[in-house]
Amino acid sequence: MVEWECLFAGASFDQLVEADEPRLVAGQDDDGCVVFAISPCLSAALAEAERSELKDAAVAWSFQRAEDGEVIDPEIAEAILSDLAALVSSARRQGQNVYCWVA
Repeated sequence: MVEWECLFAGASFDQLVEADEPRLVAGQDDDGCVVFAISPCLSAALAEAERSELKDAAVAWSFQRAEDGEVIDPEIAEAILSDLAALVSSARRQGQNVYCWVA
């Protein structure tokens, strides 16, 4: 999520830490899972993103992950970000937030 925030919102990692983003909603339990709230800034950026912006961010995200040894096909990355953008847009129309569960 931090990577997406940096890609879409232009925030640096240090700025996110200072802003306490992403906000932890539920801490680690015995299975090591955590839940984060998607920040208002990232939520707005995703909801307003054009298809070309999602594609560009997906390619950049794919390259970032490859640098860490994780292969994500750019088309799959684009599908993930597009689906997330659609979810965020729907949630915002309903006055709801979006959360990310990380195992």
